[in-house]
Amino acid sequence: MLRGYEMRSSKPVIPKLNPDLEPDVMQNPAGQAYRVLIVEDDVELARLTAEYLEKRNIKVSIEHRGDEALARIAREQPNLVVLDVMLPGMDGFDICRELRNQGSDLPIVMLTARDEDIDQVLGLEMGADDYLAKPVQPRVLLAHIKAILRRSTSQDKIVSDGDSLQFGQLRISKISREVKLGNDNIDLTTAEFDLLWLLATNAGRVLPRNEILKSLRGLDYDGIDRSIDSRVSRLRRKLGDDAIASAHIKTVRPHGYLFSPTGW
Repeated sequence: MLRGYEMRSSKPVIPKLNPDLEPDVMQNPAGQAYRVLIVEDDVELARLTAEYLEKRNIKVSIEHRGDEALARIAREQPNLVVLDVMLPGMDGFDICRELRNQGSDLPIVMLTARDEDIDQVLGLEMGADDYLAKPVQPRVLLAHIKAILRRSTSQDKIVSDGDSLQFGQLRISKISREVKLGNDNIDLTTAEFDLLWLLATNAGRVLPRNEILKSLRGLDYDGIDRSIDSRVSRLRRKLGDDAIASAHIKTVRPHGYLFSPTGW
């Protein structure tokens, strides 16, 4: 159970907050609320944690089963996941491992009641960004979430204005439709640039083929069309991305493609 809540009649009560005194309200660089998915089989704990975070302008959704977590993440595309270790159907270690195997850079905070060093080491080696032992005070959890989101936002994507993006050495300008990788100008067709811009503005998120086709051509994916796959292959080649072990534009089977914000 989270510390920091009053206990009355054996039911935890969240302390009332004065919004004028709270310095913890969060929003992303675009002024929007962050989205957090809590994967926790303790229904009451998940509810209390969600209520606390929502008071800080964080949009929270909850999943109680481990074997449903990956589908929820793919569907909802949260900015961060708070992931319990002991879950029904699939444990948190396996969920974390599968996300990293898919190439996802989604920030993950793992929680566990098992206060053992080997669990913490295992969680971090699986690719978790942080690991906290329960019970954890709400403000401590919030502080860790804020630090990770702040770090991931600054590392993932630099937006100089609404029409330019930079990822390491990769610079993309929507106005001039120019792409530079280091000192090299990358010559792209109109269709290739449109695809790159769509992927880059959704960096760290798996984009399904259907969504890509809808955005670029206004069409639904029929399960046969391979035009997007061909375009991705050309993009990879021009950006020097290895076609077999792509590190920048990753194939996430059977869902779609993920543009990695790191490593450029």
